[in-house]
Amino acid sequence: MQRIRLRYTKRGRLRFTSHRDFQRAFERALRRAEVPMAYSAGFTPHPKVSYANAAPTGTGSEAEYLEIALTEARDPQKLRELLDESLPTGLDIVDAVEARTSGLADRLTASVWEMRLSGVDPAEADRAVAAFNAADTVEVQRLMKNGVRTFDARSAVVHLETHPETQNPQADRPTDQPCAILRLVVRHVTPAVRPDDVLSGLRAVADLAPPVPAGVTRLAQGLFDEETGVVTDPLAPDREAAEALSTADVTAAAKTPA
Repeated sequence: MQRIRLRYTKRGRLRFTSHRDFQRAFERALRRAEVPMAYSAGFTPHPKVSYANAAPTGTGSEAEYLEIALTEARDPQKLRELLDESLPTGLDIVDAVEARTSGLADRLTASVWEMRLSGVDPAEADRAVAAFNAADTVEVQRLMKNGVRTFDARSAVVHLETHPETQNPQADRPTDQPCAILRLVVRHVTPAVRPDDVLSGLRAVADLAPPVPAGVTRLAQGLFDEETGVVTDPLAPDREAAEALSTADVTAAAKTPA
């Protein structure tokens, strides 16, 4: 059985696609692309697809991940192209590697988010960010399944700053009006601290309240490197393992007598 790991996006209007809607669209794409999927056992078999840490509905993303299990080996890049062609524009498969290491979900420990605050003066955002960063704790509330829960939004935020302009052409809600752009790195903790929780925290510490809903895009997610403060590519270990195996094969072939 071969396992393939994929990175996909949610762009533009497709950011409003729920995780369940994406699952249905992706399973249809698997059928259209005639992917030789492995299926679960039982009375209602399902294709073996493992989804990891999906972004909330309404947020864009450049870095969503999943893993599929195949009954026959396929070239990851050709498979990526077939699946990408079978999905609507906005739900794009942008990377694929063969799984050669374990624990993809364990390597998704932090996310990099961008928030576009239309109608907010950048200087006002600077003051709010400074107040948030200076706070030891920032308590916010969110309605959950078991009722309203209060938790600290500050401890999960590793980095928060304003940016003069976005370098992401896919970022949602471009506008000609004054717009503050925030970049933040958030650890994946329990309960999860989402970008809207950070906005609630900014409102709590500095009374920052954007006049329209923020445009939120996840730019990256992966393992947080404590030394560099960088969120690393979670598929890199699989690529490195493949390269090492390829090098070993070439070396072994070179040593084999003609």
